[in-house]
Amino acid sequence: MTASFSRPVSRRGVLRAGGAAAVIAFGAISVKARAQARPVLKAGDQKGGLRALLEAAGGLEGLGYDIQWSEFPAAAPLAEALNAAAVDSGPIGDAPLIFALAAGTRVKAIGANRSDSYGTAVLVRPDSPLKTAADLKGKSIATNRGSIGHYVTLKAITAAGLKPEEVNIRFLAPADAKLALTQGSVDAWATWEPYTALAEVSRHARVLVSGRGLLPGLSYLAATDAAIAAKRPVLQDFLQRVVKAQLWSYRNVDAYSAALARIIGIPPEAAKLQFERRQQRWIPIDAQVIADQQGTADFYRQVGLIRQPLDVKGTFDTGFGVAG
Repeated sequence: MTASFSRPVSRRGVLRAGGAAAVIAFGAISVKARAQARPVLKAGDQKGGLRALLEAAGGLEGLGYDIQWSEFPAAAPLAEALNAAAVDSGPIGDAPLIFALAAGTRVKAIGANRSDSYGTAVLVRPDSPLKTAADLKGKSIATNRGSIGHYVTLKAITAAGLKPEEVNIRFLAPADAKLALTQGSVDAWATWEPYTALAEVSRHARVLVSGRGLLPGLSYLAATDAAIAAKRPVLQDFLQRVVKAQLWSYRNVDAYSAALARIIGIPPEAAKLQFERRQQRWIPIDAQVIADQQGTADFYRQVGLIRQPLDVKGTFDTGFGVAG
């Protein structure tokens, strides 16, 4: 029988081993703590929006924070997410922002852009007998409540001398509204890009009335008051990346259109059509932007969609730069 002996371990050796393990464990905890401390931006988006632009332009490289993306089919659910603090920021049109603010959402516009409003339009089937906005009297129009589609509908019919109650507006999400138009259960669909370009390219619809000349063409990057207070440097960096990506996109139209089509899953010709005609540009939040937004608020008050007058000046944060 062979005896087995182990070498005694000194108390000092145990302490050394324990100390080394503690150092390793502390180092691992420190690395984990640093990783956990990395800021997170909860970014809302709409189809064909900021994520596709930033990815195509390489604008997400070298981030000092993480982005948690949430995509929404329209502005209304995005506004609800902002109100619930489910997202920190997101792109939103001038009209949906009015609805969000009137509902008490604690949010501000931190960046503004203008674009050609042609793609915000009232669409009809190719064989529809309707020719002008005045022909919408007594007809049914599908759109999202509080959306820019809702806005262009009201602007189009009032410009044609009609009252809101003289048309039948049905509130449907974009996919449901498109189906309703195609199947003939509504007479028209009021929508925005890229849905307008998709409908035109697929020949499922034609533009009855465009927003050109009716709308100021404003959209915003909005952020919650809480996010502005806690993540201002992150929001400033994110906005600046969006502005730079937009400039890149117009220098690389074909490359961006192809990337946009791939990222959001639409035909390349639709992607290029909606992109080229929008001619979107980021601009400073100046007196004209505020005046135009006030005009939108006043119009919604005039047609009874908001009950109380809304002074929009306090709904902008002008401390964010948009230099290209």
